[in-house]
Amino acid sequence: MTMKVGFIGLGIMGKPMSKNLIKAGYSLVVYDHNSASVSEVISAGAETASSPKEIAAQCDVVITMLPNSPHVKEVALGENGLIAGAHAGLTLIDMSSIAPLASREISEALQAKGVGMLDAPVSGGEPKAIDGTLSVMVGGDKALFDKYYDLMKAMAGSVVHTGDIGAGNVTKLANQVIVALNIAAMSEALVLATKAGVNPDLVYQAIRGGLAGSTVLDAKAPMVMERNFKPGFRIDLHIKDLANALDTSHGVGAQLPLTAAVMEMMQALKADGLGTADHSALACYYEKLAKVEVAK
Repeated sequence: MTMKVGFIGLGIMGKPMSKNLIKAGYSLVVYDHNSASVSEVISAGAETASSPKEIAAQCDVVITMLPNSPHVKEVALGENGLIAGAHAGLTLIDMSSIAPLASREISEALQAKGVGMLDAPVSGGEPKAIDGTLSVMVGGDKALFDKYYDLMKAMAGSVVHTGDIGAGNVTKLANQVIVALNIAAMSEALVLATKAGVNPDLVYQAIRGGLAGSTVLDAKAPMVMERNFKPGFRIDLHIKDLANALDTSHGVGAQLPLTAAVMEMMQALKADGLGTADHSALACYYEKLAKVEVAK
């Protein structure tokens, strides 16, 4: 396999994703500000470079996994960015979750230099990043998608083309709306059960096989009952995604009243110092109101 892959952003998600590419036999060049993360991935078999520009110059395709739109813009279009080391045939696969409009802007700027782009955000959190079963939703040119399908599949359980550039991030925003509202609904229900004197774990066991059952319920209800709010996905990051969802919704004229309500709950938790907790800590908002704790 001769394809040389750049990988920029070795955080909670990016680090295990990059390791899965190495396991799949890809030749990897990585970059991140966190030298400990870089060292860890080098010891797994990667090389490193001193800037995104240097990575672009030596790679066929570059994957970015960064916190938000400004970070991706800086890495792609900044002074020592990918665009500065661009060559014809280079492709950027941005797997960050950013605003769809930002994806389109970055793509247009890169296209002027002959660089292709896919926006390919992921869902599944840290556990699925580690075991390589992420869901990837991809926007961009279908021929480019087909060309790099196997590369993305090396990190994922499913990789689906959802439309033109930006469509991947619209799909991710839809995903994040459903996840946030699911966690809020679960939290309301478990707090209700607890306050009414019924064991929340037994309620969970009773309902998980029925229509109320979901991937979210199975992933997050045990965390709440075990009081384990170690982040698989931080509230701060979910706030970022819901902000992008609400901005996009206002731009296209789609009203999201439930999303807006959950956004305010998350902002309250952030103000209480829980911004770095897992988004399952949404239960704490309801617990504070009802003056109970959901525990086994």
